[in-house]
Amino acid sequence: MNIVAIETATETVGVAVRTEGGAEAAFTLSGRRRHVETLAPAMEDLLARVGLGTGDIHLVAVDLGPGLFTGLRVGVAAAKGLAQALGIGVIGLSSLEILTRAAVQLGHGGHLLAAVDARRGEVFASVCESRPGQARTEDVIGSGLFSPEGLAEALAGLGGVPIMAIGDGAQRYAEVLRAVPGVACVLDGLSSPPPLTLLDMAVDLYAAGVAPVAPELVVPLYMREADATSNFAQVPAR
Repeated sequence: MNIVAIETATETVGVAVRTEGGAEAAFTLSGRRRHVETLAPAMEDLLARVGLGTGDIHLVAVDLGPGLFTGLRVGVAAAKGLAQALGIGVIGLSSLEILTRAAVQLGHGGHLLAAVDARRGEVFASVCESRPGQARTEDVIGSGLFSPEGLAEALAGLGGVPIMAIGDGAQRYAEVLRAVPGVACVLDGLSSPPPLTLLDMAVDLYAAGVAPVAPELVVPLYMREADATSNFAQVPAR
């Protein structure tokens, strides 16, 4: 099938496309937080590079989060709008799942900590175990919102087992996390979920019989209230 994958959970804007003939292309832009201005032109350019038009797309994959609120809204809205206009379905995946799968694709095994910077001195994180000969990973610490210190405490409870930490949350709080015996942080790669990994995962799920959902059913995975809501709740009543 012809598939487009949209990745906007972090400061990185990413798009990947693959045709039913196997041609593929990917684009990422990091560090500028220009999701709105970048996403649509990048998608149009990639589709043109592989000889497709928007109307040729059969499936949309999107990172549902957790991650940055504005980025998630942009990506999910784009995925929903595109799918609704074309009458096709959407497959959504978690940013933490995508990071973990990307690490496995690069040959990392054992315990994998995926951590996305949540701002406000917090991270979205999970720990999974990848075992040789098994395609799927097993949850060790479920997805949640942690302070860096709280996450370090949870990791320490694993008894010093080697843990590879990936994602921009791990990079930002590397000093705190590396103080835990066994934890090593990847600082020169995997800062954000790769769009091609998102695309691969969506294709695998579709091939395994997982049905895409209708666009109106797709919602971001925020895992906490929006900054504006939180700030409003803290304003004293007059």
